[in-house]
This record gives sequence, C-alpha cells and structure tokens, in this order.
Amino acid sequence: MAVLDVRPQDVYEIQCPEHDLSSAWQKVRQTAENLGIQVNTSSPARSTGKGQRKQRRHAGAEARIKEREPENLDTLISSPDPRGIWIGLDTVQDPHNVGSIFRSSAFFGVSGLITTHDRNAPISYTVYDVASGGVEHVPFAIETNLSRTIDQIKDAGIWILGTSEHATKDIHEIERDRPWLVIFGNEEDGIRRLTTDKCDELVSIPRIGNVGSLNVSVAAGIVLGHLASR
Repeated sequence: MAVLDVRPQDVYEIQCPEHDLSSAWQKVRQTAENLGIQVNTSSPARSTGKGQRKQRRHAGAEARIKEREPENLDTLISSPDPRGIWIGLDTVQDPHNVGSIFRSSAFFGVSGLITTHDRNAPISYTVYDVASGGVEHVPFAIETNLSRTIDQIKDAGIWILGTSEHATKDIHEIERDRPWLVIFGNEEDGIRRLTTDKCDELVSIPRIGNVGSLNVSVAAGIVLGHLASR
C-alpha cells in the first residue's frame, strides 16, 4: 500500500488469488485495479517433478515492484530543517535491524537515512518487509565512505550525534534545538573509532535493569522518540 500511495508507477504486477484474501490484500487489490495496475488472480500449476501437474492451489499474494532509487546526498541534506533529524548507519549488518530503523524513522518523521555500499546491510527485500512501508516514506542515500560523508553533512550545518553504551552523557542531556545526524553502529561493536572521533556529542541510553545494552533498532526507536518530542 505504501508503494501504491507513493510511487504506483513502479508496481509492475500484483498476484492475488481469487479467494481467502486478507482485508489488507483486498485493499491492495482494489487500489491497484483503480489505478489500472495489472492484478493476476490465477494460481499457476506446479510440477511434481515427474511431468505431472498438481491441483492448482493458491501461491499467496505478492507484488513485483521496482526498487526505490536512493537520493543524492546533496539533495537529502540541502536546506536542512533547523530541528531536522537524519540517521546514519555505521556497519549495521542485520537487515532486520535496518528495516526496523526505517520503520521507526518513518514513524518519527526523520528527514533522511544515510547508509553505505559496503559494511552495512543492503536495502534488500527483508529491509522492505520489516520496514512495513517505512522505506517508501524515508528518503535515503547510499554513500561510499561514511567518514567523508559525515564531513559533508557537517559542512551543511548538521550536528553529529553518536550513540554508544559506553558514553558518559545521557541522551536526555542533548539539546533538541538543532539539526542532528544520529549515528547507530554495529550490533556487536557499536560505532567505529573513526566515526566516534567525528561526533560532536556521544550519548547513551540510561540503564535501569541488569542487561547492559539494547538491540540497535530498539535503541534507535528510543533516541528518535526523545529527539522528536519537542
């Protein structure tokens, strides 16, 4: 539905069986038909491997769509909102975490997300799936070198906020009256040393219980919730 809302021209085909559709897929089917997008209701026969055909059965609902094109970084950070929030990923390698961060970013109105060609998980089917439409609502840039990208973002007037369980400053001490690029790091090792050195501030989420750290996507939701509550 997010793709149909944002860029319906990039939906190639939708496969929906005639029966047993969920209410969500019924809405997708109706919307697509109203937009003139092809909806295939037949279920292809499947081979048994011996030249015979099994009885037709539903293969489930699915859609073929064009991947969303990344934005140019200059476009993503041009004329930054004085209180805007951007996300930077530093070696976040689990696509489920990337998808969850996209979802939280869309929920909290993040201005953009920056990732890299290497070291971070690619924007894959899993990311789209877990993001639940978030990829369609958060523009993103895919860069080659995070360090140089941070320098460019600083030049645009955006402050750099690193997150680390070892930081001595509490997230609640951070001023929310300026634009921030918030960087989240690797699931095991956090943000890299070179990235840390480029941060204007380094913060942690205060711990109350006995577990010492949070999943990176959970941490992202907490940090974004704090920065967005102005």
